[in-house]
Amino acid sequence: MNAVPSAESPWLVADVGGTNARFGLVRRPGGSPEAIAVLPDAEYDGLPDAVAAYLDLYGGGVRPGAACLAIAGPVDGDRYRLTNAGWYGSVRDLGLPGAHLLNDFEALAFSLPSLAGNDLEPLGGPPPAARMVKAVLGPGTGLGVAGLVPAGDGWVPVPAEGGHVAAPAVTDLEMEVVRALRADGMAYVDAEHLISGPGLTRLHHALALVEGVTTDSPPASEIVARVDDPLCVRTIEVFCGLLGGFAGNVALTLGARGGVYLGGGVLPRIADRVRASDFRRRFEIHPILSDYLASISTSLIVAQQPALTGAAAWLAQHLTPAATPATGPATGPATGPATGPATGPATGPATGPATGPATGPATGPATGPATGPATGTDPGTTPGRPHRPECADIPDRSTAADPGDTPGSRPNGPMAFHASSDDGATKGPGIAGGNNDVKVTLT
Repeated sequence: MNAVPSAESPWLVADVGGTNARFGLVRRPGGSPEAIAVLPDAEYDGLPDAVAAYLDLYGGGVRPGAACLAIAGPVDGDRYRLTNAGWYGSVRDLGLPGAHLLNDFEALAFSLPSLAGNDLEPLGGPPPAARMVKAVLGPGTGLGVAGLVPAGDGWVPVPAEGGHVAAPAVTDLEMEVVRALRADGMAYVDAEHLISGPGLTRLHHALALVEGVTTDSPPASEIVARVDDPLCVRTIEVFCGLLGGFAGNVALTLGARGGVYLGGGVLPRIADRVRASDFRRRFEIHPILSDYLASISTSLIVAQQPALTGAAAWLAQHLTPAATPATGPATGPATGPATGPATGPATGPATGPATGPATGPATGPATGPATGPATGTDPGTTPGRPHRPECADIPDRSTAADPGDTPGSRPNGPMAFHASSDDGATKGPGIAGGNNDVKVTLT
């Protein structure tokens, strides 16, 4: 596996959808995917064949040093299954070193921090917040969903199958659509059944059933193109309303204060109609949390091949060598000087302990022992607390402390306190009140 991409040993990145598989090569550190090609799934028997064809036709026969492939479907370790195509198997079948699998929207989520300017079109709300939880969703062959959570200097994606939750029907018309589809043979109508490319055709059919009209079942591309057909226009309107409600549900579920981003293959073709639709109103409408939703941005991703960018970002975050932390000790002098004066900075602690904890080890030897005991000389006592001669007969257990104990504290483990008065009457666990002298035994 090559931790740094090069022209001789590039990183392979892929976005494998239910209809097409997109590939690219990253040839230098921090570089964008190059030699991008789109291969139709139907022309290949499986992912290994498609990868081999891409490397042969567009990669000049290079052997990638690492690979990250985004799959439109659930990923389980090294295994994948495309939800809307017949491809399944193990990434090991590709024969590539250091090959990793991501859900396709997991990769799309990884691209979000790098998107800006012309990569995005606003769909309502304030500008996206930078270092807060983000969500991405989008209708294509299916309906993908993922989150992105800031973690240290990087990000952690949250893959999901949120497109398969129940359809977000709220209005009377939407509920009639769901009932019509159930009566037509669909036992369960999920969000993806309506908010996707195939979902547009299904939604068009359901509206025809509700309105009692006979019509054909055009594909999504024709529904989008028929701007003079009333039923196609209503289909897009209902689609946008459902999309807005679904996006609001995702924002609430993930707490996506950093923005909700919309991708997929359908929306860029109807961006103006989404902005003019009920989308944003449906996103914000909520009986309790409308102000919360109104503070969240919604943006349309119009960047070219963002999932490939996300796959490259994943490789860069996980394969780029981290900087080696410094191992030398601190050189600052102790904040608490020893009671016996030193002629210069000590290389180790002075014989008499300091009255307060040092911020780092001292840097030079003391010239002589301390002139007297420091304020907290009893080992195991809390720094700054005076030695108690009357407790000298109590065994010091600090030398056998549990590895998890704070230095100088009592060890972990059971410790009981029993108090008794001068008359020998036990007062029970704890220290009894009263004016009599109390003896405390630690067990």
